[in-house]
Amino acid sequence: KDLLADIETEDKATTETDQTNDLKEQLLRSLAENENLRKRTTKDIEQIKKFGHISLIRDFLNVVDNLDRAVKSIAQEKETLDTNAKNLLDGVEIVLKEMNTLLNKNQIKRIEPLNEKFDYNYHQAMFEAPSKEHDDGIIIEVVQPGYVLHDRLVRPAMVGVSKRQNEENKQKE
Repeated sequence: KDLLADIETEDKATTETDQTNDLKEQLLRSLAENENLRKRTTKDIEQIKKFGHISLIRDFLNVVDNLDRAVKSIAQEKETLDTNAKNLLDGVEIVLKEMNTLLNKNQIKRIEPLNEKFDYNYHQAMFEAPSKEHDDGIIIEVVQPGYVLHDRLVRPAMVGVSKRQNEENKQKE
């Protein structure tokens, strides 16, 4: 009987030890999962703070582009304008300059890749034009500038890309 009681006590102790080890393992896994969740949440919050306003920036860039086009369209005729129109143009130029300063201050960089190699990560080809002066894939015109926020593309630059024109190409046409 004593031997049987000893075996039962030993089995009970082994079972309790196994249960304790299982509970410890579950606890450690739960703690590890909670720590991973905390790290992931912290990273997600940082990303939201850094890039959460990207849709607002895209809309704001349309306004900047429109002001830029307005200034460029009339700037050539500035000397022929009357005083009131000149003052209005000066005011619009000041507003545009402030907007560009605001973009730079917030790490929103303008992409104007004229004479650079085409990079599909930052540029969108709008057309391809034959060129004797440039190699294939060189940006020969920037239709609309692109923008980058920190390291993320906000809007690609709309560009025209060169296509090398040589004597062989002319004969084929």
